[in-house]
Amino acid sequence: MTSAPPPPPAVPIPFSRIKIRTAALVFCGDEVALIRRDRPGSTHYSPPGGNVEDGEDLTCALRRELAEELALDIDRAEGGDLLWVVDQRVSRPGPTPPPRKLHLIHRLHITPAVRATLAVEERDEQPDGSHEIGVIEWIDYRKVAGLPVFPPIGAALAALPGPRAATADAALEAVTDDNYTWV
Repeated sequence: MTSAPPPPPAVPIPFSRIKIRTAALVFCGDEVALIRRDRPGSTHYSPPGGNVEDGEDLTCALRRELAEELALDIDRAEGGDLLWVVDQRVSRPGPTPPPRKLHLIHRLHITPAVRATLAVEERDEQPDGSHEIGVIEWIDYRKVAGLPVFPPIGAALAALPGPRAATADAALEAVTDDNYTWV
């Protein structure tokens, strides 16, 4: 009796895995903290945050990421409400198929005294062990619409009537290959 040949290896399917990224718009008055990353041929900004680890509580992940990137203890901030959710399905270069990523964008408010204690740069470890340096910039939230912010929340952020304004819908437009090109 002959056995059947083994099945062919599974072909990785783009967006078949889901990752969650938690981040925060940290306001000090009308200014919001964004991390600027300068790369060859491009510059982009992002709210401080990062990927949620497997099995990690979402609040714990946000606390960890803000401590790592801003040296912010969220107990020294007020707020923490979920402001927006962005669904990302964008192709990108790399050896593995791109995941679908849900960006959970929270909102926090700090005092000038707390701001004075925060980091001014962020060191993002790369797969090869090197570090990419991000500069933490405080920008008037009304002026971010024209900046290359990812996820692309700049227009929605600049349109807020105020840093504490309520939003009608937490779901922002999905980011797909139709409306975004990976940089």
